[in-house]
Amino acid sequence: MNLLGTREPEIYGTTTLAEIDAELGRRARTRGAEVRCAQTNVEGELVELVQRAKGWADAIVINPGAYTHTSVALRDAIDAVAIPTVEVHLSNIHAREPFRAQSLTAAKCIGQISGFGAQSYYLGLDAALAHVEATVGRRLSEAPTTLRRQQGRSHGEARQKGRKRR
Repeated sequence: MNLLGTREPEIYGTTTLAEIDAELGRRARTRGAEVRCAQTNVEGELVELVQRAKGWADAIVINPGAYTHTSVALRDAIDAVAIPTVEVHLSNIHAREPFRAQSLTAAKCIGQISGFGAQSYYLGLDAALAHVEATVGRRLSEAPTTLRRQQGRSHGEARQKGRKRR
């Protein structure tokens, strides 16, 4: 993810990670939410980012990258924190090599969005915020939310400001 914008632009596009993060922040603010972003290429660090979200985040948007297909630890972390998680991918993982079509993490997520380039992140944010709104039962503008998107091979989370998690 840290090479986004230059790595295989024919597959992943030319939008950089910094540009995606800035746009996510802008979109979250218009919905009364806050977004926090993180990126790591280390599986254990990504697991820790997911675990640290417990207690403050209302949702996670995550692009597990190659860990999508290999990480039981990440799958278990998503399951353990019990925070609604949306898995996103820039490319359509189901239209690529057969091994990429298998996601170990998706079964522990509320949904998966892939194949729309940078838009996959924005759609993931919209889905996560809509889920939080539906769960809370009111629009985010009535009680601001914090959305955190972390990239670790990417992931992010959302939380309503001024609202305690149940």
